[in-house]
Amino acid sequence: MNRARLQYVCQQCGYAQSQWAGRCPNCDSWNSMVETVEEDPKSKVKSQNFKSKIYKLSEVKIDETGRVKTGEGELDSVLGGGVVAGMVVLVAGEPGIGKSTLLTQVGLRTKDVLYVCGEESATQVALRVKRLGGKGEMLLFESTDADEIVSKIEEQKPGLVIVDSIQTLTVSDLSGTAGSVGQVRESAGRLAGVAKRLNTPLFLIGHITKEGSIAGPRVLEHMVDCVLWFEGERGQALRVVRAVKNRFGPTDEVGVFEMTETGLVGVADPSHMLLSERVKNVPGSVVGVILEGRRPILVEIQALTNLTNMVMPRRVATGIDMARLQMLVAVLARRANLHLEGADIFVNVTGGIRLADRGVDLAICLAIASAFLNKSLAGDVAAVGEVGLLGGVRKVGGLERRVREAKKLGYRVASAESGKSVEAAIKKLLS
Repeated sequence: MNRARLQYVCQQCGYAQSQWAGRCPNCDSWNSMVETVEEDPKSKVKSQNFKSKIYKLSEVKIDETGRVKTGEGELDSVLGGGVVAGMVVLVAGEPGIGKSTLLTQVGLRTKDVLYVCGEESATQVALRVKRLGGKGEMLLFESTDADEIVSKIEEQKPGLVIVDSIQTLTVSDLSGTAGSVGQVRESAGRLAGVAKRLNTPLFLIGHITKEGSIAGPRVLEHMVDCVLWFEGERGQALRVVRAVKNRFGPTDEVGVFEMTETGLVGVADPSHMLLSERVKNVPGSVVGVILEGRRPILVEIQALTNLTNMVMPRRVATGIDMARLQMLVAVLARRANLHLEGADIFVNVTGGIRLADRGVDLAICLAIASAFLNKSLAGDVAAVGEVGLLGGVRKVGGLERRVREAKKLGYRVASAESGKSVEAAIKKLLS
Protein backbone atom coordinates (compact mmCIF):
# COMPACT_ATOMS: atom_id res chain seq x y z
CA MET A 1 0.00 0.00 0.00
CA ASN A 2 1.35 3.42 -0.94
CA ARG A 3 2.07 5.70 1.97
CA ALA A 4 1.05 9.33 1.64
CA ARG A 5 2.84 12.20 3.31
CA LEU A 6 2.03 15.85 3.81
CA GLN A 7 4.26 18.40 2.14
CA TYR A 8 4.07 22.18 1.91
CA VAL A 9 4.73 23.20 -1.68
CA CYS A 10 5.37 26.75 -2.91
CA GLN A 11 2.86 27.71 -5.60
CA GLN A 12 5.38 30.07 -7.21
CA CYS A 13 8.57 28.00 -7.57
CA GLY A 14 7.58 24.44 -6.56
CA TYR A 15 9.91 24.23 -3.54
CA ALA A 16 8.66 21.62 -1.01
CA GLN A 17 9.32 21.05 2.69
CA SER A 18 7.66 19.23 5.58
CA GLN A 19 6.76 22.31 7.66
CA TRP A 20 4.67 25.36 6.84
CA ALA A 21 6.41 28.74 6.48
CA GLY A 22 5.04 32.21 5.87
CA ARG A 23 7.73 32.90 3.26
CA CYS A 24 9.20 30.46 0.78
CA PRO A 25 12.92 29.88 1.61
CA ASN A 26 13.70 29.41 -2.08
CA CYS A 27 11.98 32.33 -3.88
CA ASP A 28 11.04 34.57 -0.89
CA SER A 29 7.36 34.82 -1.92
CA TRP A 30 4.91 35.31 0.96
CA ASN A 31 1.91 33.06 1.79
CA SER A 32 2.67 30.68 -1.09
CA MET A 33 3.30 27.47 0.90
CA VAL A 34 0.30 25.17 0.41
CA GLU A 35 -0.45 21.87 2.13
CA THR A 36 -0.23 19.03 -0.40
CA VAL A 37 -0.55 15.23 -0.26
CA GLU A 38 2.33 13.40 -1.90
CA GLU A 39 3.05 9.70 -2.18
CA ASP A 40 6.27 8.27 -0.77
CA PRO A 41 8.45 7.88 -3.87
CA LYS A 42 10.06 4.64 -2.55
CA SER A 43 6.73 2.87 -2.03
CA LYS A 44 5.46 4.25 -5.33
CA VAL A 45 8.32 2.68 -7.30
CA LYS A 46 7.83 -0.70 -5.63
CA SER A 47 4.09 -0.82 -6.40
CA GLN A 48 4.37 0.15 -10.07
CA ASN A 49 4.04 -2.59 -12.69
CA PHE A 50 5.02 -0.38 -15.65
CA LYS A 51 2.45 -1.80 -18.08
CA SER A 52 2.14 1.35 -20.17
CA LYS A 53 2.47 0.85 -23.92
CA ILE A 54 4.21 2.95 -26.56
CA TYR A 55 2.07 3.73 -29.62
CA LYS A 56 3.03 4.76 -33.12
CA LEU A 57 1.29 7.93 -34.21
CA SER A 58 -0.19 6.10 -37.21
CA GLU A 59 -1.71 3.47 -34.89
CA VAL A 60 -3.66 5.97 -32.75
CA LYS A 61 -7.36 5.95 -33.64
CA ILE A 62 -9.16 9.29 -33.65
CA ASP A 63 -12.93 9.40 -33.27
CA GLU A 64 -14.05 12.63 -34.92
CA THR A 65 -17.74 11.86 -34.20
CA GLY A 66 -17.25 11.18 -30.50
CA ARG A 67 -18.44 14.56 -29.24
CA VAL A 68 -21.53 14.73 -27.04
CA LYS A 69 -23.87 17.68 -27.58
CA THR A 70 -24.84 19.62 -24.46
CA GLY A 71 -28.17 20.77 -25.86
CA GLU A 72 -27.05 24.42 -25.74
CA GLY A 73 -25.96 25.51 -29.22
CA GLU A 74 -23.98 28.55 -28.03
CA LEU A 75 -22.08 26.44 -25.47
CA ASP A 76 -21.39 23.70 -28.02
CA SER A 77 -19.86 26.22 -30.42
CA VAL A 78 -17.51 27.50 -27.68
CA LEU A 79 -16.48 23.93 -26.79
CA GLY A 80 -15.77 23.14 -30.44
CA GLY A 81 -18.90 21.13 -31.23
CA GLY A 82 -19.63 19.48 -27.89
CA VAL A 83 -17.76 17.67 -25.11
CA VAL A 84 -15.22 14.93 -25.72
CA ALA A 85 -15.10 11.68 -23.72
CA GLY A 86 -13.05 12.26 -20.57
CA MET A 87 -12.99 16.03 -21.11
CA VAL A 88 -12.72 18.14 -17.93
CA VAL A 89 -14.28 21.61 -18.25
CA LEU A 90 -13.92 24.36 -15.65
CA VAL A 91 -16.71 26.97 -15.79
CA ALA A 92 -15.62 30.07 -13.85
CA GLY A 93 -17.48 33.27 -13.07
CA GLU A 94 -18.76 35.56 -10.35
CA PRO A 95 -21.33 34.21 -7.87
CA GLY A 96 -24.89 34.68 -9.09
CA ILE A 97 -23.94 35.18 -12.74
CA GLY A 98 -25.78 32.04 -13.94
CA LYS A 99 -23.22 29.20 -13.93
CA SER A 100 -25.47 26.77 -12.07
CA THR A 101 -28.45 27.73 -14.24
CA LEU A 102 -26.52 27.03 -17.44
CA LEU A 103 -25.21 23.65 -16.32
CA THR A 104 -28.60 22.66 -14.90
CA GLN A 105 -30.04 23.27 -18.37
CA VAL A 106 -27.23 21.12 -19.81
CA GLY A 107 -28.08 18.37 -17.32
CA LEU A 108 -31.74 18.44 -18.27
CA ARG A 109 -31.00 18.23 -22.00
CA THR A 110 -28.38 15.48 -21.77
CA LYS A 111 -28.92 11.82 -20.97
CA ASP A 112 -27.48 9.96 -17.96
CA VAL A 113 -26.24 12.96 -15.95
CA LEU A 114 -24.99 12.96 -12.35
CA TYR A 115 -25.31 16.39 -10.70
CA VAL A 116 -23.22 16.74 -7.51
CA CYS A 117 -24.82 19.23 -5.12
CA GLY A 118 -22.03 20.78 -3.07
CA GLU A 119 -23.44 24.27 -2.48
CA GLU A 120 -27.15 23.47 -2.55
CA SER A 121 -29.40 20.66 -1.40
CA ALA A 122 -31.18 18.38 -3.85
CA THR A 123 -34.43 20.18 -2.97
CA GLN A 124 -32.98 23.55 -3.97
CA VAL A 125 -31.77 22.14 -7.29
CA ALA A 126 -35.23 20.65 -7.87
CA LEU A 127 -36.79 24.07 -7.24
CA ARG A 128 -34.46 25.61 -9.83
CA VAL A 129 -35.44 22.92 -12.32
CA LYS A 130 -39.10 23.70 -11.66
CA ARG A 131 -38.44 27.42 -12.23
CA LEU A 132 -36.74 26.60 -15.51
CA GLY A 133 -39.73 24.51 -16.53
CA GLY A 134 -37.53 21.51 -17.19
CA LYS A 135 -38.12 17.80 -16.89
CA GLY A 136 -35.65 14.95 -16.90
CA GLU A 137 -34.11 12.04 -15.05
CA MET A 138 -30.97 13.85 -13.88
CA LEU A 139 -29.41 12.14 -10.84
CA LEU A 140 -28.75 14.39 -7.82
CA PHE A 141 -26.10 13.53 -5.24
CA GLU A 142 -25.51 15.62 -2.10
CA SER A 143 -21.88 15.43 -0.97
CA THR A 144 -18.80 17.55 -0.36
CA ASP A 145 -16.38 14.64 0.08
CA ALA A 146 -14.26 14.26 -3.06
CA ASP A 147 -13.48 10.59 -2.38
CA GLU A 148 -17.16 9.76 -1.87
CA ILE A 149 -18.01 11.50 -5.14
CA VAL A 150 -15.28 9.55 -6.96
CA SER A 151 -16.67 6.29 -5.52
CA LYS A 152 -20.21 7.20 -6.63
CA ILE A 153 -18.99 8.04 -10.15
CA GLU A 154 -17.23 4.67 -10.39
CA GLU A 155 -20.39 2.94 -9.15
CA GLN A 156 -22.93 4.75 -11.38
CA LYS A 157 -20.71 5.30 -14.46
CA PRO A 158 -22.82 8.26 -15.70
CA GLY A 159 -22.53 9.75 -19.17
CA LEU A 160 -21.83 13.25 -17.79
CA VAL A 161 -20.88 14.63 -14.35
CA ILE A 162 -21.51 18.18 -13.10
CA VAL A 163 -19.90 19.33 -9.82
CA ASP A 164 -21.30 22.49 -8.19
CA SER A 165 -18.88 23.70 -7.00
CA ILE A 166 -15.22 22.67 -6.73
CA GLN A 167 -14.63 25.16 -3.87
CA THR A 168 -16.99 23.23 -1.56
CA LEU A 169 -15.19 19.87 -1.82
CA THR A 170 -12.69 18.44 0.65
CA VAL A 171 -10.48 15.37 1.04
CA SER A 172 -9.87 13.76 4.41
CA ASP A 173 -6.09 13.58 3.84
CA LEU A 174 -5.75 17.35 4.24
CA SER A 175 -6.53 19.45 7.29
CA GLY A 176 -7.37 22.65 5.38
CA THR A 177 -10.91 23.97 5.13
CA ALA A 178 -13.08 23.76 2.03
CA GLY A 179 -11.97 26.30 -0.57
CA SER A 180 -8.33 26.35 0.52
CA VAL A 181 -5.71 26.01 -2.17
CA GLY A 182 -4.68 22.49 -1.17
CA GLN A 183 -8.24 21.18 -0.90
CA VAL A 184 -9.28 22.64 -4.26
CA ARG A 185 -6.26 21.23 -6.10
CA GLU A 186 -6.45 17.76 -4.55
CA SER A 187 -10.23 17.47 -5.05
CA ALA A 188 -9.97 18.58 -8.68
CA GLY A 189 -7.10 16.18 -9.30
CA ARG A 190 -9.03 13.16 -8.01
CA LEU A 191 -12.18 14.05 -9.95
CA ALA A 192 -10.19 14.63 -13.13
CA GLY A 193 -8.47 11.29 -12.62
CA VAL A 194 -11.70 9.29 -12.46
CA ALA A 195 -13.12 11.22 -15.43
CA LYS A 196 -10.10 10.22 -17.53
CA ARG A 197 -10.22 6.58 -16.41
CA LEU A 198 -13.92 6.18 -17.24
CA ASN A 199 -13.93 8.52 -20.27
CA THR A 200 -16.70 10.55 -18.62
CA PRO A 201 -17.05 14.28 -19.44
CA LEU A 202 -16.82 16.39 -16.28
CA PHE A 203 -17.98 19.97 -15.65
CA LEU A 204 -16.54 21.78 -12.63
CA ILE A 205 -18.09 25.05 -11.46
CA GLY A 206 -15.56 27.48 -9.98
CA HIS A 207 -15.87 30.93 -8.45
CA ILE A 208 -13.54 33.86 -9.01
CA THR A 209 -11.89 36.12 -6.45
CA LYS A 210 -12.22 39.87 -6.06
CA GLU A 211 -9.11 40.24 -8.23
CA GLY A 212 -10.90 38.41 -11.06
CA SER A 213 -8.87 35.17 -10.96
CA ILE A 214 -10.20 31.67 -10.38
CA ALA A 215 -10.45 30.93 -6.65
CA GLY A 216 -7.86 28.26 -5.86
CA PRO A 217 -4.39 27.43 -7.19
CA ARG A 218 -3.24 28.59 -10.57
CA VAL A 219 -2.38 24.98 -11.35
CA LEU A 220 -6.13 24.21 -11.40
CA GLU A 221 -6.32 25.81 -14.85
CA HIS A 222 -3.57 23.47 -16.07
CA MET A 223 -5.28 20.36 -14.68
CA VAL A 224 -8.41 20.76 -16.82
CA ASP A 225 -8.86 20.49 -20.58
CA CYS A 226 -11.04 23.58 -21.02
CA VAL A 227 -11.54 26.80 -19.07
CA LEU A 228 -14.71 28.78 -19.77
CA TRP A 229 -15.22 32.30 -18.41
CA PHE A 230 -18.81 33.26 -17.74
CA GLU A 231 -19.13 37.06 -17.86
CA GLY A 232 -21.81 39.69 -17.53
CA GLU A 233 -23.35 42.23 -15.17
CA ARG A 234 -25.86 40.76 -12.74
CA GLY A 235 -28.17 43.70 -13.34
CA GLN A 236 -28.13 43.12 -17.11
CA ALA A 237 -29.64 40.31 -19.17
CA LEU A 238 -26.62 39.67 -21.42
CA ARG A 239 -24.15 36.88 -20.57
CA VAL A 240 -21.01 35.96 -22.50
CA VAL A 241 -19.19 32.61 -22.35
CA ARG A 242 -15.65 32.59 -23.73
CA ALA A 243 -13.00 29.86 -23.84
CA VAL A 244 -9.61 30.96 -22.53
CA LYS A 245 -8.20 27.43 -22.85
CA ASN A 246 -9.46 24.49 -24.93
CA ARG A 247 -7.41 21.40 -25.77
CA PHE A 248 -10.14 20.03 -28.03
CA GLY A 249 -11.37 23.13 -29.84
CA PRO A 250 -10.81 26.79 -30.68
CA THR A 251 -10.21 29.54 -28.14
CA ASP A 252 -11.53 32.32 -30.39
CA GLU A 253 -15.23 31.47 -30.04
CA VAL A 254 -17.73 33.11 -27.71
CA GLY A 255 -21.27 32.20 -26.79
CA VAL A 256 -23.88 34.85 -26.01
CA PHE A 257 -26.89 34.21 -23.76
CA GLU A 258 -29.79 36.24 -22.45
CA MET A 259 -30.98 35.67 -18.88
CA THR A 260 -34.75 35.30 -18.80
CA GLU A 261 -37.30 34.17 -16.22
CA THR A 262 -37.12 30.65 -17.64
CA GLY A 263 -33.34 30.43 -17.75
CA LEU A 264 -30.56 31.25 -20.21
CA VAL A 265 -31.46 31.52 -23.88
CA GLY A 266 -28.85 31.57 -26.65
CA VAL A 267 -28.68 34.81 -28.63
CA ALA A 268 -27.96 34.34 -32.34
CA ASP A 269 -27.88 38.10 -33.10
CA PRO A 270 -26.45 39.98 -30.08
CA SER A 271 -25.88 43.15 -32.14
CA HIS A 272 -29.60 43.63 -32.72
CA MET A 273 -30.27 43.03 -29.02
CA LEU A 274 -27.64 45.56 -27.86
CA LEU A 275 -28.79 48.31 -30.23
CA SER A 276 -32.55 47.74 -30.00
CA GLU A 277 -33.09 50.64 -27.53
CA ARG A 278 -30.51 53.06 -28.93
CA VAL A 279 -31.61 56.67 -29.49
CA LYS A 280 -29.93 58.07 -32.61
CA ASN A 281 -28.62 61.59 -33.27
CA VAL A 282 -27.87 62.34 -29.61
CA PRO A 283 -24.49 63.85 -28.62
CA GLY A 284 -22.29 61.31 -26.83
CA SER A 285 -23.69 58.19 -28.53
CA VAL A 286 -21.51 56.27 -31.00
CA VAL A 287 -21.73 52.70 -32.33
CA GLY A 288 -18.57 50.59 -32.35
CA VAL A 289 -17.92 47.18 -33.91
CA ILE A 290 -15.97 44.75 -31.74
CA LEU A 291 -14.70 41.28 -32.53
CA GLU A 292 -15.47 38.74 -29.79
CA GLY A 293 -13.52 35.72 -30.94
CA ARG A 294 -14.57 35.34 -34.56
CA ARG A 295 -17.97 36.99 -34.03
CA PRO A 296 -18.41 40.71 -34.86
CA ILE A 297 -20.80 42.51 -32.52
CA LEU A 298 -22.12 46.09 -32.68
CA VAL A 299 -22.20 47.91 -29.34
CA GLU A 300 -23.22 51.40 -28.27
CA ILE A 301 -20.63 53.60 -26.54
CA GLN A 302 -22.11 56.42 -24.46
CA ALA A 303 -20.10 59.35 -23.13
CA LEU A 304 -20.92 62.33 -20.93
CA THR A 305 -18.71 65.31 -20.17
CA ASN A 306 -19.40 68.01 -17.62
CA LEU A 307 -17.33 71.04 -16.60
CA THR A 308 -16.25 70.85 -12.98
CA ASN A 309 -14.67 73.12 -10.38
CA MET A 310 -12.87 70.25 -8.70
CA VAL A 311 -9.06 70.19 -8.70
CA MET A 312 -9.04 66.61 -10.02
CA PRO A 313 -11.74 65.99 -12.64
CA ARG A 314 -13.39 62.56 -12.49
CA ARG A 315 -12.80 59.81 -15.03
CA VAL A 316 -15.35 56.98 -14.77
CA ALA A 317 -15.35 53.94 -17.08
CA THR A 318 -17.97 51.19 -17.18
CA GLY A 319 -17.30 48.28 -19.51
CA ILE A 320 -13.82 49.39 -20.63
CA ASP A 321 -10.40 49.46 -19.02
CA MET A 322 -9.83 52.57 -16.91
CA ALA A 323 -6.18 52.89 -17.98
CA ARG A 324 -7.27 52.77 -21.63
CA LEU A 325 -9.77 55.58 -21.04
CA GLN A 326 -7.12 57.74 -19.37
CA MET A 327 -4.81 57.23 -22.35
CA LEU A 328 -7.49 58.09 -24.92
CA VAL A 329 -8.45 61.24 -22.99
CA ALA A 330 -4.78 62.30 -23.00
CA VAL A 331 -4.58 61.70 -26.77
CA LEU A 332 -7.72 63.78 -27.34
CA ALA A 333 -6.35 66.63 -25.24
CA ARG A 334 -2.87 66.61 -26.76
CA ARG A 335 -3.43 65.53 -30.38
CA ALA A 336 -7.00 66.70 -31.07
CA ASN A 337 -6.80 69.99 -29.13
CA LEU A 338 -9.83 69.26 -26.95
CA HIS A 339 -9.57 71.07 -23.62
CA LEU A 340 -10.76 68.21 -21.41
CA GLU A 341 -8.59 69.06 -18.41
CA GLY A 342 -11.48 70.81 -16.66
CA ALA A 343 -14.23 68.30 -17.42
CA ASP A 344 -15.54 65.19 -15.72
CA ILE A 345 -15.73 62.32 -18.24
CA PHE A 346 -18.01 59.32 -17.97
CA VAL A 347 -17.95 56.46 -20.51
CA ASN A 348 -20.35 53.52 -20.52
CA VAL A 349 -20.85 50.45 -22.72
CA THR A 350 -24.56 49.64 -22.84
CA GLY A 351 -25.83 46.11 -22.25
CA GLY A 352 -23.37 45.24 -19.48
CA ILE A 353 -20.72 43.88 -21.86
CA ARG A 354 -17.00 44.39 -21.14
CA LEU A 355 -14.70 45.38 -23.99
CA ALA A 356 -11.05 44.45 -24.46
CA ASP A 357 -10.91 44.96 -28.24
CA ARG A 358 -8.65 47.87 -29.24
CA GLY A 359 -10.81 48.36 -32.32
CA VAL A 360 -13.29 50.31 -30.22
CA ASP A 361 -10.80 53.13 -29.48
CA LEU A 362 -12.08 55.38 -32.27
CA ALA A 363 -15.69 54.94 -31.13
CA ILE A 364 -14.73 55.95 -27.57
CA CYS A 365 -12.84 59.03 -28.80
CA LEU A 366 -15.73 60.07 -31.03
CA ALA A 367 -18.24 59.60 -28.19
CA ILE A 368 -16.18 61.80 -25.83
CA ALA A 369 -15.64 64.45 -28.51
CA SER A 370 -19.34 64.36 -29.45
CA ALA A 371 -20.39 64.90 -25.84
CA PHE A 372 -17.79 67.63 -25.24
CA LEU A 373 -18.59 69.55 -28.47
CA ASN A 374 -22.33 68.84 -28.12
CA LYS A 375 -22.47 67.58 -31.71
CA SER A 376 -24.09 64.30 -32.65
CA LEU A 377 -22.69 61.71 -35.02
CA ALA A 378 -24.79 60.52 -37.96
CA GLY A 379 -27.12 57.77 -36.79
CA ASP A 380 -25.98 55.28 -39.43
CA VAL A 381 -22.21 55.49 -38.71
CA ALA A 382 -20.26 52.81 -36.82
CA ALA A 383 -16.64 53.54 -35.87
CA VAL A 384 -13.78 51.02 -36.01
CA GLY A 385 -10.11 51.74 -35.37
CA GLU A 386 -7.27 51.65 -32.87
CA VAL A 387 -5.95 55.01 -31.66
CA GLY A 388 -2.23 55.34 -30.92
CA LEU A 389 -0.36 57.74 -28.66
CA LEU A 390 0.59 59.91 -31.65
CA GLY A 391 -3.08 60.42 -32.46
CA GLY A 392 -3.12 58.18 -35.52
CA VAL A 393 -5.99 55.81 -36.35
CA ARG A 394 -4.81 52.30 -37.20
CA LYS A 395 -6.53 49.45 -38.99
CA VAL A 396 -7.65 46.49 -36.88
CA GLY A 397 -7.95 42.77 -37.55
CA GLY A 398 -11.12 41.29 -38.97
CA LEU A 399 -12.15 44.57 -40.62
CA GLU A 400 -14.04 42.85 -43.45
CA ARG A 401 -16.14 40.83 -41.01
CA ARG A 402 -16.89 43.95 -38.98
CA VAL A 403 -17.95 45.85 -42.11
CA ARG A 404 -20.24 43.01 -43.23
CA GLU A 405 -21.93 42.85 -39.83
CA ALA A 406 -22.41 46.63 -39.77
CA LYS A 407 -23.89 46.70 -43.28
CA LYS A 408 -26.28 43.90 -42.35
CA LEU A 409 -27.76 46.18 -39.68
CA GLY A 410 -27.76 49.29 -41.91
CA TYR A 411 -24.56 50.99 -40.69
CA ARG A 412 -21.63 52.33 -42.69
CA VAL A 413 -18.21 51.95 -41.10
CA ALA A 414 -15.87 54.84 -40.33
CA SER A 415 -12.32 53.49 -39.95
CA ALA A 416 -8.75 54.57 -40.70
CA GLU A 417 -9.82 55.47 -44.25
CA SER A 418 -12.16 58.13 -42.83
CA GLY A 419 -9.26 59.97 -41.26
CA LYS A 420 -5.62 59.05 -40.67
CA SER A 421 -5.66 60.88 -37.33
CA VAL A 422 -8.24 61.09 -34.57
CA GLU A 423 -8.35 64.89 -35.03
CA ALA A 424 -9.20 64.49 -38.74
CA ALA A 425 -11.85 61.89 -37.95
CA ILE A 426 -13.50 64.21 -35.42
CA LYS A 427 -13.53 67.13 -37.85
CA LYS A 428 -14.94 65.00 -40.65
CA LEU A 429 -17.59 63.06 -38.72
CA LEU A 430 -18.70 65.78 -36.27
CA SER A 431 -18.72 68.75 -38.65
